[in-house]
Amino acid sequence: MLAAVLIAVTGCVHNSEGLVPPETVHVDRVDSLAAQVPPAIASAGRLKIGVNVPYAPNEFKDEDGNIVGFDVDLMNAVAAVLGLRAEFNQADFDKIIPAVQAGTYDLGMSSFTDTVERQKSVDFVDYYTAGIQWAQRTGDDVDPNDACGLRVGVQTTTTEDIDEVPAKSDACVAAGKKPIAKIKYDSQDDVSNALILGRIDAMSADSPVTAYAIKRSNGRLENAGPQFDSAPYGWPVRKGSPLAPVLAQALQHLIDSGAYQQIADNWGVGSGTVTTAQINGATS
Repeated sequence: MLAAVLIAVTGCVHNSEGLVPPETVHVDRVDSLAAQVPPAIASAGRLKIGVNVPYAPNEFKDEDGNIVGFDVDLMNAVAAVLGLRAEFNQADFDKIIPAVQAGTYDLGMSSFTDTVERQKSVDFVDYYTAGIQWAQRTGDDVDPNDACGLRVGVQTTTTEDIDEVPAKSDACVAAGKKPIAKIKYDSQDDVSNALILGRIDAMSADSPVTAYAIKRSNGRLENAGPQFDSAPYGWPVRKGSPLAPVLAQALQHLIDSGAYQQIADNWGVGSGTVTTAQINGATS
């Protein structure tokens, strides 16, 4: 959930101009799939979606305040296949899954990593594969596997916050070294800003997010180590909901037609695309 355009005066990263690719992908309704949409959703004519921004290039706001991104374009295409309109509702990341469970949203769409633990609460329609990628200020020498004693920025409630960085810190302590000082921020925008400004030594985020931050940082940031821990992104829906298989079929249609890959390529995230839509595909 990272947006990254460098503002020369402040050195900060913000969502603004030049972030949205001009290409669009035309998608038609598929009647056989639209007929399978749960009646309440079909009657409403829309998918109510909970989303947290900014997390560019997946979901963020353009200079006009519209929610845009790879995930947004893909979900708009899925909705079009199903004869629906995608309605994006901004929410705190950690409140989206509970809101999906409560029926406030039909699904969530915020670069959620599908995990076995999260599958206890919701089902996931997996649509992309991402890994974890650390970043550092250009010229620094940060080793993600030996970051003991360093300040590492993460967005609150992400996989990096809950699982990855704490596990690395625990390993440091077990080896008799200083723990990692995990610094949490409400938005990934703030994480990237903190790194550029030297308030933290490194950041950990999902691979497409880190790549985009580096691209937009005007050379101030670079990768720290290789990508690791690849896992699926998924759209969370209520446990046992008949919406999950319908979404999976719509996604598979986009994969088979080539529209899915085109959307991903438009946003520069084509390396993580999948060939098969799965439900609850995570194994860890």
